[in-house]
This record gives sequence, structure tokens and C-alpha cells, in this order.
Amino acid sequence: MEYFKLCDSDYRFMMVVWEHEPLNSGELVKICERELGWKKSTTYTQIKKLCEKGYLATENAVVRALIPREKAQADESAYFVERTFGGSLPKFVAAFLGGKKISEKEAEELKRLIDEYREK
Repeated sequence: MEYFKLCDSDYRFMMVVWEHEPLNSGELVKICERELGWKKSTTYTQIKKLCEKGYLATENAVVRALIPREKAQADESAYFVERTFGGSLPKFVAAFLGGKKISEKEAEELKRLIDEYREK
């Protein structure tokens, strides 16, 4: 299975785009300078790189994401579980909890999610 994967700097940049899109590239430069500490050239390089990968599009200097945030997050999560736990969701949950206790409300929410996604 192929996943949509981003390195840390790409992910941080995409988070800015998802938060503010669609936006003018000049405004994106200002936001990246303020939030990421990036120079103008870094932002434009990042735009070009992610456009070439098919993650972003620009038209008339307006930048927008081609990949929804939810898709990126789902793919990142699935890739992590696959790589780290051999695709085993129960092993991931056990490691994540690490002996911690969860509230009755959290347990009910997890049960609801499991029922919602259970194969029939």
C-alpha cells in the first residue's frame, strides 16, 4: 500500500496551507515567516516542490492544497502503525496506552469507533 507521506518541514508547511487556504502566495510568505521563521525564498521553494509532487496547486498566485488534511493524517497514522507495529492496531493501542488507565467515557468512545469501522 502506498501512503501519502510528508517529512516534518513539509507537514508543518502543509498545516499552514490547510489552515489558511486558499491564499495568495505573498500572504503565505508572511505567515511562514511569522509561524515557521522561514525566509521568502524557503517558502517559494517549498511551494514549488510540493506543486511538483502534486500536493499543492497554484493559479494566479493563489495556493491551495490538492490533498485534504484528513487524508494526510490518516495516511501518516496508517504508515506509522504498519512500520512500527506490523499493521497491528491492537499492538499499537497497547503500546500507546502503556499501562495507563482510560476513563469510562474514553472507553465508550473507542467502542463506538470500533463498532463504526468493524467489518461486517
